[in-house]
Parts: sequence; C-alpha cells; structure tokens
Amino acid sequence: MRAAALYGILGPLSLSLAMSALLATPATGRPLAAPTAPATIPATPTASTRSATPPAGAAGAPSATRPAPAAPTWTTWSAPPTSAAPATTPPNDAAATRGVALAARHAAQRGIAFRRCPRAEALAAPITCGKVSVPLDYARPRGKHISLTVSRIRATGPKTRRQGALVYNPGGPGASSMAFPEYAAEDAFRRVAAAYDFVGYAPRGVGRSAPLSCQRPSAYAKAPTSSPPHPTAAFKRRLVARARAYVRGCVRRSGRALAHYTTLNNARDLEVLRAALGERRLTFVGASYGTYYGAVYATLFPRRVRRMVFDSVVNPAPSQIWYRDNLDQSLAFERRWRDWRRWVARHHAVYHLGATADRVLASYDTARRRLARKPAGGAVGTAQLQSAFLRTGYNDAYWDPAARALAAYLRGDPEPLIELAAPDPAEAADDENGNAVYTAVECNDAPWPRAWATWDRDNTALARRAPFETWDNVAMNLPCAFWPLKPGRPLDVGNLEAVGPRTGRVTLPPVLLLSAERDAATPYAGAKELWHRLPGSSLVTERKAGTHGLWGGPNDCVNRHVDTYLLTGKTPGRSAFCAPRPEPAPLPEPAPLPESGKQPAAIPGTP
Repeated sequence: MRAAALYGILGPLSLSLAMSALLATPATGRPLAAPTAPATIPATPTASTRSATPPAGAAGAPSATRPAPAAPTWTTWSAPPTSAAPATTPPNDAAATRGVALAARHAAQRGIAFRRCPRAEALAAPITCGKVSVPLDYARPRGKHISLTVSRIRATGPKTRRQGALVYNPGGPGASSMAFPEYAAEDAFRRVAAAYDFVGYAPRGVGRSAPLSCQRPSAYAKAPTSSPPHPTAAFKRRLVARARAYVRGCVRRSGRALAHYTTLNNARDLEVLRAALGERRLTFVGASYGTYYGAVYATLFPRRVRRMVFDSVVNPAPSQIWYRDNLDQSLAFERRWRDWRRWVARHHAVYHLGATADRVLASYDTARRRLARKPAGGAVGTAQLQSAFLRTGYNDAYWDPAARALAAYLRGDPEPLIELAAPDPAEAADDENGNAVYTAVECNDAPWPRAWATWDRDNTALARRAPFETWDNVAMNLPCAFWPLKPGRPLDVGNLEAVGPRTGRVTLPPVLLLSAERDAATPYAGAKELWHRLPGSSLVTERKAGTHGLWGGPNDCVNRHVDTYLLTGKTPGRSAFCAPRPEPAPLPEPAPLPESGKQPAAIPGTP
C-alpha cells in the first residue's frame, strides 16, 4: 500500500500499504518522515503502503444509521495452503516471547544515552538522539543485535504535568519518524508537547537502523519510465522479469537477515524501545501501516498499553494481509481520483481542463500520451506522471498544484510538471531503502499468490473498474510472488488469547481510532474492522473527506478528540463524527509545492 505525510508509507496498499506521496503534514506542509510511493514503474518497484502519513489526516467511524459501503470481496484468489490454517503466532513464538522479555529487561537496565544528533539526521538542539539495541532474531536474543536510531525532545510544560514519552510511527513499512520531535514546536501539537516527550525512531531496516537495500539507488530512481493503465502481454513479461530480478537483489544484498524484517519484529522492537525509555506502559501514535503494527503490539503486549492513537487505519483482518488489502486500495484510489477530477471540473474557469470529470480525465490522458512519446525534461514519463498525481489521492494539498502543472503542460510549459514529478537524485538512496523495507516486511508477513496467472487475472479484472492505480500497485508488490522465504501467518489482531495462555484476566485500555470516509490509502472499512476487533476502542470519523492522516491537520474537531484522549485518557464514546475539512480552493497564484518524497509511500500498494 501507499501512504502519505506525518505519515509514511503504507505498503501493501500502496497499503499502506503506498509510499507515494505524502509524507507532508497538511498542517505544516513539511514532511515528518521520508515518503514512499507506489510502484509505478515496472523497472523500479515502489512501495505501496498501508500508508504512511504525518499527523494530519482524517478518520472514519461506523454509523448505525448510515453504514459505510462494504469492502469488495475478492473471490478469485487461491491462497497457498498455509493460509487456510487459523491465524496464530508462528511456531517459534514461545522462544521469541522469552527473547523479547529478556531484551526488554536489558534495555530497561541500559536505557538510552541521548546526546547531540549526528549530522546525518539533520536535527538541531534541543532535539537529542540515541540508540537502542534489539535482537535481529528474538528467538535467539543472545545472538546478533542491531541498533535502532531514536530521537527525542523533552516536554515543554512543568514537570508536574508531564506524562512521559509519546512514540510516533508514520507508517510504511519503510518510513522513519526521526523528525517527529520537530513537530513539538507546531501550533497543532503544542498542548500535547507540553505534556509529553516527543520520541521518533527509525524502525529496523530504515535509515541508519541496520538499513536494507535491494538494488542500487541509481537503478531504483531510473527515469523516465512507463506506466500503462492496461499493459500489454509484453509489458507484463517485463514486469515479472523485473520483480524476479528485484528479489534476487534483496537476497544478494541482505542475506539471511532478510527473514527478520517483519511486522511481528517491529512490534517486539517497540516493546524494547518502551523499556529503554524507562516507560512502564507505552503511549503511541501510529499512522497508516503504523496502525497495523501498533495493533499487533497491543495484541501481544496488552498490559503494556497506556494510550494508543491509530490514525488512518489499515484493515488488520488476517485474510486481508497483504494481497487483498492492496486490491481494496487500488479500488479506493479510483474513487479518490474521481474526487479530484470533479473538483478540477468545478473550477474549469481557472484550470481549463474540462467542465466534467470525464473531460478532465481526457486532458490527463492527452498528457500521458504526449509523455509516452516524449518525456518532459528527459525525466518525466508516464510512470512519473502517475506517481505524482497519485498524491492527489493522499492529500488535498496537492489538488491545486497538480491541476496547475497539468494545465501548464498542456499549454506548452512543462516546467511545473517537471518540478512536481521529476525524481530528485538526492532522495534516491532513502527512497530505495524505504522500498526495500516495504517489500521485505510485506512479503515476509503473510502468504501471497505464487502464480502470476492469479495476479494477472485479478488485476486485469480490477483495472477495468479502477485503471488509475491497479497496475502500479502490482508493480510495487509483485516481488512477493517470487519471495524465496517462507511467509509468516498474520496475527489475529484483537484476539488476546491468540498469542498463547495468559495468567489472569487481560483487557486492553481504550484506544482511539481516526479515519476519513474517503481515504484511499487505507479505506474506511479497515477502520471499522479494527473498531470491531477492539471492543473498548473509539472511532472518530471525518465525514466526506479523504486526506490520509488526520492528526494535526485543519480539522479542529479531530484534533480536539486526540488532544483530550492523549492528555486525559477520555474517549468520545464508542464513535464520534466530525464534519469534513473545507474543500481546497484554487489559489490566486501558484504556491510552493508541499514537501514530500518522490518515492513510494504506504504506505505502497498495501495498507
């Protein structure tokens, strides 16, 4: 999947799991974490994430009177035999459980030595940085360890009002929250920052935390490339060949360590980080893919949960992880793509792209055909065009810049489109790293269809209804069809007995879920699924909105619910609804583009 700003990448869904776009918070226009984008080019798979997003998004909640549309059911996929087994923890879970307990005890004893941040992190005082050591394989806790980088800024309020550390994850898989402490100075976060230390970190494989790589960054960022909505048989053969080559690169560059980059280990790492911070219980905000592994953490370690906010929720049902989540994501992006086109059509007098959504699509298709013949600036082909316009599905902040760039290009001025869509060579290494982590985690987490015929059949049918993102999402996730490692079995999130017998009655404290009804990266049905799985949870829905990532955005109603919960522990009941944020208006003149990575996000292809 793919994902967006304070949000990261949601992989499978371009889930979350699409890394594409938007790692920029709508509130600030600044990225919190490096974005990851959907795989739009067969040569360079991009992350489709469950989603990655900075704090500033929208959420959705169930309504007894007006239920959200049911998610489509995909009946064509024949899963590998292992998927028929009940969703439980892996066979080595008992050893891993002992290993994480041992690692957490050692981390609590050692703590984290915070000091001035290395220059590579680009974080200035008073933010400080440190490291925490975690086992590569929790079943062998005395074996090889890796270091995770951590950042922190102390709470700004009086000591008597401080509530400890607030840990944030923006999604992916593959996004880092090392820059999260910078948000403490933003108006939208000041009240929470007065009470909490803001703590960010790079999960295993990301940034300087034992980084993964599957190919040379220059090869990953190669441009221009092609992205046909209805590929030919020859194009599909190249897609398969490139996916196989990508997998070979992952194995060659990462070796046996590759097997240990999983959601379960991300959740275990979070438990060790909690202990290292000296926190008895964890306060956590996760966005996009971060909602999934936060929910996995809550299932594994319910007694360690203090407060949790899940912003833009990935569908955690074991049968969805991750193949079906990506199919649902591609369908949801088609709806959001139409939302943008309708908005552009209403402002035909400004953009002159067409007075109906279909006419706007015709203008886009004209640009796509031109770029297929002659890439803009030698760097923007049809894949770069699609990846750039996918951002409109993540964040309303891209609606005006995208419309202006398309209109200018069709008038003969390619510069705004080049600025919007051309890859930045300076980001190539980070983008390649994020995509490698996305791929490893999603492929390791769960079974995927192994037969190309299944992918071809399901996605050819889907592309008839949802051509905009379907095949780009395939490109991002197809390496999982050829993954050489045995996949895990997704945890039955919310089933506190699924992880083995416990002593005494275990309950999970109330958690807060945020979702936007028209979120494409993490469709609203996923929030309702987690809401039902966590009986004490509260779902805050932003109606008729689709920006991915709600916390810290322009919706005061959503932000009040989050602030109240984090500061007092009170939820708005089982569900609450917020009116949509104002629809963007065309700007009187071009504005600076929101900052965001030009790589896959969430979140890429899956939730």
